[in-house]
Amino acid sequence: MPCPSVREMILMQPLLAFFGFPGAVEMLIVLFVFMLLFGSRLPSVMRSLGQGVVEFKKGVKGIEDQSQPSETSGGDQSSDA
Repeated sequence: MPCPSVREMILMQPLLAFFGFPGAVEMLIVLFVFMLLFGSRLPSVMRSLGQGVVEFKKGVKGIEDQSQPSETSGGDQSSDA
């Protein structure tokens, strides 16, 4: 199939503009429908999402603590002399 000519590409631009990104009104409509469908389960979903974030942060903090060398085990060895 040959590539489209410049004239064909210019004629296709309004068609592509018709299928553009949704605006603010469309996003509000989608949000409203989402809230109607999943509104009753939303608090439990957010709670479990928050618990997951807390667990992730605890895991990251644990890895950071393990990767840093312990300062108490190194000690100051120059005081023996």
